[in-house]
Amino acid sequence: MRSILTVYRKELTDHFSSNKFLVLLALIYIAGLSSTYVALQNIRESASGLSKNVFLYLFTTGGDVLPSFITFISFFIPIIGIIFGFDAINSEKNSGNLSRILSQPIYRDSIINGKFLAGITTLSIIIASIVFIISGIGLFSIGVPPTSEEILRIFFFIFICIFYGGFWMGLSILFSVIMEKTAASILTAIAIWIFLMFFLPIIANAIANAVVSPESASVADQVRNYTIEHSIARISPSTLFTEAIVILLVPVGGHLLFRPVLEAEVSQMILNPLSIGQSLIQVWPQLVVIVALAIICFAISYIIFMRQEIRST
Repeated sequence: MRSILTVYRKELTDHFSSNKFLVLLALIYIAGLSSTYVALQNIRESASGLSKNVFLYLFTTGGDVLPSFITFISFFIPIIGIIFGFDAINSEKNSGNLSRILSQPIYRDSIINGKFLAGITTLSIIIASIVFIISGIGLFSIGVPPTSEEILRIFFFIFICIFYGGFWMGLSILFSVIMEKTAASILTAIAIWIFLMFFLPIIANAIANAVVSPESASVADQVRNYTIEHSIARISPSTLFTEAIVILLVPVGGHLLFRPVLEAEVSQMILNPLSIGQSLIQVWPQLVVIVALAIICFAISYIIFMRQEIRST
């Protein structure tokens, strides 16, 4: 345990003093504050039409030019996770530091565990700090304090973001373990992220349209087309993450965005906001899959690293 804390403190110090941490922190702060400014403008313009969950609009409202904060965060979290994990192991191997560290009274598993925990801690600080800053600005600007349910939703949102970032960090650490070159590990992780986030939805839409025509007048065919498309898209953790945070932060009708419900049926519905318990029940499958993927990626990298031969240079 002491050796894990030693590696953890060393890695945490390296993260906080590195230029990549400062750059990432500046980017996510600029993006978050810009989206908050746009959200505040829209909230003021439509203040009379907002009755419940006003505080959550800070995170879900976008403009014509800038998207909402949840759109920005879904884009930046994978990048943060990849950057903090792509060179965790192979950079130590290439520099010869890994063999020198292992010659000290430090267990091998303490190295990868300490690096992963330090990365998760840094990611958590980045996400939590920008969310709390946006909440503080919103509280000062709107003048409406959040309800206890809204506070719980925000904390669960941070929790989901951390595990989603943990998946990408675990995946990038896995490539750092199995690949010798840091450039190869980061390019592979970024390529997978681009495919899952941008190309897989396009492929899912094309497959669904090929199986069932989207112009069909039959309601059953439209539902089948929707089901096929979203079933394929849910292979991507990005889709699962988006579904989870939208359902959690949009209590009124957010869950209908990911269900085979026709527009004609929506217009006839009386939409009531979901309670926090109902929202958590809705996002529970997505959350379980994201957590499982994060654990699996790190477990595979842990097993491979423990079995690797480390030679002194």
